[in-house]
Amino acid sequence: MDKRLAKKHKRQVARAQAKVKVSEPDVRTHEEIEAAREASKANASIAVNGKVSAPGGPARRAGSGTGSAARTDNG
Repeated sequence: MDKRLAKKHKRQVARAQAKVKVSEPDVRTHEEIEAAREASKANASIAVNGKVSAPGGPARRAGSGTGSAARTDNG
């Protein structure tokens, strides 16, 4: 049993290592990085002022759920 589990674990580790994504290096210039930071700061100040607080979408209501309590017996 232990040998079988060891083999299974070895296969799982090998698959996980094969799926690892290596991030690409940042090839932007220093000026481009600084410009991106400034643009990000400008967006953050808009959010602080209350103009943009959260992305729009349907609000979750307290009554919404899975509906398992409202089952009806049809038999």
